[in-house]
Amino acid sequence: MRFTPSATFSSADAAAGLSETLPEWNLADLYEGTDSPRLQADLARVAADVTQFGKDYRGKLSELATGAQASATLGEAVARYEVLQDLLGRLMSFAGLLYSGDTTDPTRAKFYGDVQEKITNASAQLLFFQLELNRLDDAVLMAAADTAPLSRWKPWLEDIRKEKPYELEDKLEELFHEKYISGAAAWNRLFDETIASLRFKVGAEELAIEPVLNLMQDPNEDKRREAAQAIGVTLKGNLRTFSLITNTLAKDKEISDRWRGFKDVADSRHLSNRVEGEVVAALAKAVTQAHPRLSHRYYKLKAKWFGKDALDYWDRSAPLPATPSKRYSWEEARGIVLDAYKGFAPRMAEIAGDFFDKRWIDAPVRPGKAPGAFSHPTVPSAHPYVLLNYQGRTRDVMTLAHELGHGVHQVLAAPQGALMAPTPLTLAETASVFGEMLTFRSLLAQAPDTVQRRALLASKVEDMLNTVVRQMAFYAFERKVHTERRNGELTADQICEIWMSVQGDSLGPSIRLGPGYETFWAYIPHFIHSPFYVYAYAFGDCLVNSLYGVYQKAHEGFAERYFALLEAGGAKPYDELLKPFGLDARDPAFWGIGLEMIEGLIGELEAMEGA
Repeated sequence: MRFTPSATFSSADAAAGLSETLPEWNLADLYEGTDSPRLQADLARVAADVTQFGKDYRGKLSELATGAQASATLGEAVARYEVLQDLLGRLMSFAGLLYSGDTTDPTRAKFYGDVQEKITNASAQLLFFQLELNRLDDAVLMAAADTAPLSRWKPWLEDIRKEKPYELEDKLEELFHEKYISGAAAWNRLFDETIASLRFKVGAEELAIEPVLNLMQDPNEDKRREAAQAIGVTLKGNLRTFSLITNTLAKDKEISDRWRGFKDVADSRHLSNRVEGEVVAALAKAVTQAHPRLSHRYYKLKAKWFGKDALDYWDRSAPLPATPSKRYSWEEARGIVLDAYKGFAPRMAEIAGDFFDKRWIDAPVRPGKAPGAFSHPTVPSAHPYVLLNYQGRTRDVMTLAHELGHGVHQVLAAPQGALMAPTPLTLAETASVFGEMLTFRSLLAQAPDTVQRRALLASKVEDMLNTVVRQMAFYAFERKVHTERRNGELTADQICEIWMSVQGDSLGPSIRLGPGYETFWAYIPHFIHSPFYVYAYAFGDCLVNSLYGVYQKAHEGFAERYFALLEAGGAKPYDELLKPFGLDARDPAFWGIGLEMIEGLIGELEAMEGA
């Protein structure tokens, strides 16, 4: 998943040959429509099946676990539970994807809300199952899981035991679960619909968030400045709403954390990621210490290219001066990414090719469409879908490569089933960033001259800085906001001050963070939808940099090990999956390996400057 600016096609885009029709996804593989008989039948089936499941197993697992046929009876129960999870996921995936296609459409919004309510009610009736499993004696449960058929799900059983210390009694868990729809989920939806409805005045135009963010990458500095100032003005006018959403969700999380016994503000995320807090702390420390030789160093170099002592914040993502702006048609982008994937392994290109051939991608920008890009895994019985806002820039090609990497990972992990296919965030960005790296290296090898090579290198460095330095600054921002929120509600000015502090530290003295920029935290969806998710990007980028270094040194056998890692999904812990590559994320020196690759690319740019 990625949040990147994009925009609608302009007349200039059309003149450049980019007015082609872009693909839109076919959601009929899930359901034919909101009035589909199959969808209505599945909603009715869910209601009946979860009720029957509760009658068959609630309060009975301890008895089933001690019988001679414990593996068989518990295995049957887990199998039925997994089928229900797949069905619940299918229904919610369809509603969510349909809604993301136009979040301003009241009909879609109502459908999404109605389905979410029904799924929440149904899934609440299943909460008892994991809770009762976790109350079983470890020795008894694991003895049953040593033999078939329950052994199929032993990794999942071992995994959910990690949540045992933080689980509450059944009624409290049901209350937390059911109130989510009128609590955090409702505030998430308010944020989405508010962002989608905002308009930013740039000249005579009233633009939505995507087009105005895209203008900050325009070659014309006046357009970049005007867009940046428009963002600041509109966000400032809505800060009361965004501050209320932020305060409410932070308090909601604090209540949940307190009841469950989490001490640190990010502990619940670390648990869901199945990663130790000290590992993330080591990553954060390594990135912070690297600021002078990474972001500070690069932006000083970029300011020099622009003939300035320092860049204004609207110039941070500007294209390099005197560099032709290369645009790629959809077919060109498809060919570039698939060729790069095929160069690594034909199997990877074949899987990615299905996304194009079978209409699993929604690429054009439309009014009300969700911003950025993502690959939604849906459920193992179906297939993933990719959402983009494609505009033909180099960055859009890299985003396509990124999301298809996710898609390939999700397809390969699907045979693990609904309970073990989902990948913890520690490895969720591995395939996406690796796919980007393959595509970047392919483009770099084809660069016709030094000017294009420098532009590609600079673009990659900026992407990596955004993925590592910027995302860890986001993580620092979240930590400060959530920590301060425990002392009372934060004013909009306080949140803005925290934002400016962490951004200044991460970007360095060569970026001027002028008036207006203090509000830019307000449009970042990750802070709302997935608190502390952002460090997964840096984790994934540094991990892939190390992984790619292994690949460069020894190609033989690498692809097989790589596919084994992706096929495992969430069935194995991240440290076990990295062992075949000789990598250990628990080693503090590990993060230095990944950061050195970024440093090396900056060094290449500096060498080109001196040549």
